[in-house]
Amino acid sequence: MSKIRIFGLGGLNENGKNMYVVEVDENIFVFDAGLKYATEGMFGVDYIIPGTTYLKNNIKKIKGFFITHGHEENMGALVNIIKDFSDVNIYATSFTCEIIRKDFEQENIKYNNLREIKPHRKITFDNDISIFPISLTHSIPDNVGYALYTKDGVIFYTGDFIFDSTMQGAYGTDIGKLAYLGKQGVLCLLSESIYAEKQGYTTPKHKLSNLIRETLIKSNERVIFAVFKEHIYRIQELFKEIEKTNRKVVIMGKNLQNIVNSAIDMKYISFDKSRIGDLSNINDKDVTILVSDDKESPFHNLNRIVNGYDRYVRLNRNDTVVLLENVTEGMEKTVVNIADHIAKIGVNVVTISSKKYLAHHASSLDLMLMLDLIKPKYYFPVRGEFRHQLANANIASEIGIPKENILLKQNGDVVTFENGKLIPDFDCVTADTILIDGKSSEDIGELVIKDRQILSDNGIVIVSATLDKKTKKIIAGPEILTRGFVYVKENATLINESIKISQEAIESNIDYEKKYIEYNKIKLSVREKLGKYLYKETGCKPMIITVIQEV
Repeated sequence: MSKIRIFGLGGLNENGKNMYVVEVDENIFVFDAGLKYATEGMFGVDYIIPGTTYLKNNIKKIKGFFITHGHEENMGALVNIIKDFSDVNIYATSFTCEIIRKDFEQENIKYNNLREIKPHRKITFDNDISIFPISLTHSIPDNVGYALYTKDGVIFYTGDFIFDSTMQGAYGTDIGKLAYLGKQGVLCLLSESIYAEKQGYTTPKHKLSNLIRETLIKSNERVIFAVFKEHIYRIQELFKEIEKTNRKVVIMGKNLQNIVNSAIDMKYISFDKSRIGDLSNINDKDVTILVSDDKESPFHNLNRIVNGYDRYVRLNRNDTVVLLENVTEGMEKTVVNIADHIAKIGVNVVTISSKKYLAHHASSLDLMLMLDLIKPKYYFPVRGEFRHQLANANIASEIGIPKENILLKQNGDVVTFENGKLIPDFDCVTADTILIDGKSSEDIGELVIKDRQILSDNGIVIVSATLDKKTKKIIAGPEILTRGFVYVKENATLINESIKISQEAIESNIDYEKKYIEYNKIKLSVREKLGKYLYKETGCKPMIITVIQEV
């Protein structure tokens, strides 16, 4: 018998940043390592990844990272964290490995422990522990869930999935393996929750062939499709409809080109490569252009085209722009602004209705079917905001799982089983977040975000003065420089009074007899006195920076 601990370092009470840990005695198994896109209010943050303090402190126990599929929400954090886990194996299926390799190459990461696995082939570890990957249907090929076999039963993590019998081959679900797993005794099932509030099955609402076909028929001119590069099934749907026309395809961006070419070469996408054009075809009347983005800035490339900054693509009034992806939570405002801007230019824009079309995530009946097949003793809803997790829990209650066996947790909350039984352990682990800005893998921190918020709301005031090195008397300034606060020429009285207050604050902290200056006290005094005055006059609290130099 063993002690099993399960917790999320990301992905609970949020959409994205998926990372779930299962600890079996002295063995740690990490499932997924994803990112979450930053919202507009995060002031320059590109994306967010899970903190890995707990994993770093227990690195010798880690048996590997097990990645379900190649979407950023499930593997996008690897490029940022892998330097701390260079000796730990990453397990993934063929196409997922291909995406990880390309990400590592782009970031010049040298890593030799990427282990390619195949669905339905057991991976064995010590102490009678093994992992069995099972094929599940998603919008990307080679998607798997992971069954972790322990002495006390199976822990099964689904990742993202739907049930759709029309999606076969590398997209297919092995129903037989799931049913067989359910007969072997599943201790705990971890299943996604993002569409738990949606009624029925996701299929066929995830298919866009009709919309694509209608758009291509209606437009006799150039059509620009904005896609997510890893949503291979959507790209295949698009290519299948393009093949029914005489249109050529131009794929913009090296990353998108690499992914599409790899998918075609590996037989995950069926398309005649001779139909793929180049930049010389970009202004052809009947061309179809594919535009995608990197994880740092979703819709950034499309936005650049719309604003006229792209080197190659300029929008014409006869163009049609199609946003061929469902909008994730937090990105709604960005997409609405882009669509509105396109409409103002006079270009036809097509967006995906979130009510009519769905992404490849499990709706309520998909979740019920998974529960019915797996028959878990305990159920752990993951991946989604807390309301999604709660809706998922209600689905489990409907099919007879006792409420005390449904585990609703947040990041860091630990679920503990001893000898196959849930024990009332209220332990927590550190589950912080890392804010990624640009190419740096270091956390920029909450204080930086707070400073950026202040700057965006109230601007900055810089007070500068020059002192004589010998006498310590002011020989130049104080001068007031503002950015994002007030227009200096129209606020002469405010600026003059600010200079007077700053001068008094500086001089009051200089000991002319001893020729000594309290620099810290000067900065604090200027910030306090000038800050109070500016707030009284304007109602704003700008960031105040004091620069004192001696010559």
